[in-house]
Amino acid sequence: MFTTTFLIMLWPLTLLLVYLLFSIIQGSKLLASFGPPSYPVIGCLISFYKNQHRLLDWYTDLLSTSPSQTIVVRRLGVRRRIIVTANPENVEYILKTNFSNFPKGKPLTELLGDFLGCGIFNVDGELWSTQRKLACHEFSTKSLREFVVKTLEEEVEQRLVPLLEEAAESERVVDLQDVLRRFAFDTICKVSLGTDPLCLDLDRPVPALVKAFDCASEISARRATAPLYLIWKLKRALGVGSENKLKDAVKVVHDSVREIINNKREILEKDEGKSCQSDLLSRLLSAGHDEEVVRDMVISFILAGRDTTSSAMTWLFWLLSKHPSINQKIVNEVGDVLNNRTNTAAAAALGFEDLQEMKFLRACLCESMRLYPPVPWDSKHAEAGAFLPDGTWVGEGDRVTYFPYGMGRMEELWGKDRFEFKPDRWFTNESGCDGEDNGMVMKSVSPYKFPIFQAGPRVCLGKEMAFIQMKYVMASVLSRFEIRPVCDLDRPNFVPLLTAHMAGGLKVLVQKRS
Repeated sequence: MFTTTFLIMLWPLTLLLVYLLFSIIQGSKLLASFGPPSYPVIGCLISFYKNQHRLLDWYTDLLSTSPSQTIVVRRLGVRRRIIVTANPENVEYILKTNFSNFPKGKPLTELLGDFLGCGIFNVDGELWSTQRKLACHEFSTKSLREFVVKTLEEEVEQRLVPLLEEAAESERVVDLQDVLRRFAFDTICKVSLGTDPLCLDLDRPVPALVKAFDCASEISARRATAPLYLIWKLKRALGVGSENKLKDAVKVVHDSVREIINNKREILEKDEGKSCQSDLLSRLLSAGHDEEVVRDMVISFILAGRDTTSSAMTWLFWLLSKHPSINQKIVNEVGDVLNNRTNTAAAAALGFEDLQEMKFLRACLCESMRLYPPVPWDSKHAEAGAFLPDGTWVGEGDRVTYFPYGMGRMEELWGKDRFEFKPDRWFTNESGCDGEDNGMVMKSVSPYKFPIFQAGPRVCLGKEMAFIQMKYVMASVLSRFEIRPVCDLDRPNFVPLLTAHMAGGLKVLVQKRS
């Protein structure tokens, strides 16, 4: 009797052990081509730790061996699956076709909530829609475009060029990445806030707002790459470690922006509409929007406008140092545009029409961002279960990540020369054949194949403004100076945080162009 009872009790445990052994044996076999080896309970923790120093290339390798360019990742402590895709059809389905089913979702908005609050980049639903309509109206105005170009002219001619001239004369090594980030912060603060933090003045201490912004961005980003989400949540609850630093940094950011808002409101009240305030903050306050919403929107604009453009330009400067013939083609294009001006009395500063003519420079920026996207991945969460176009099942609550970094390295999308820096791939001649002859026009590339600025309803409103800024800076610097990195690295380390950057910066020597 005892033996029978014991066997009946032991049978379920035996089945469980057999199942676990079978799962462990088969897990690595069945899932190898569709994701990292995964095991019960711990998921892909072993592979994750082995590759945590090269996560982007690890995911890229896995995606390139998947028949559908989609993989499934199971992580320790996360009940839901993570689907990572480099398939343009999937990207279009997520960002456009079934947009309403793939919001950012609470897990992601929670990661950035302390820093970005209810800003446009961190909300869904009606709150996002309201801010989107507001921002869309402001970004579409001609007066804002003119204000941006005027701000760029002031920053480049009065600060950036003199700084590089001094570096050339003194033969001083400068960190070009740091210079570009400072430049971008000054520019976006002028455009968004109507205030000048004077970051590009290297003799002044870095403003507290800038330090706090960097700290908050980095810690918020590292939350997403933590092996266990429970760890950062526990640290936040206890107020210790990095989470305590994040709390302090966010307070500095919020207090600084709130002070700027209050000062701007006083200026507007005294002004009584007598003069036109062109910065975004003035426009938002004049429209009567709530202070907290305005604060969070402005913080989101600063984040997007500062780190993305500086990252893209840093990598392009480095790539051009490896490809002097392409560098010279940009210099020639800028010279041709300036020489072909119909108004011979025009000022030396670049105008909007001049920038629009620089198609080869735009192609170089696109090619640089294909290889080194400022935002290497972006995620959404499924509200309801659905099949992606490639047949991958996405369950309710699963995270779906589209992966611009990996997409730029897929042979199926860009060919066997996908790892090469070739701006000509962005052109086609008028007969419809690729080539390097005259008469070429830029290709129309699907934003779902090249989702650097997102796509669909959430496509970046500041896309053209970003190209204006990057073109203005690249054209102004390259036409005046030669930029030579002091370290001859085959490839600097690409660090993915909220926006990617070059580890250790880009140390260069500057020489005036003859």
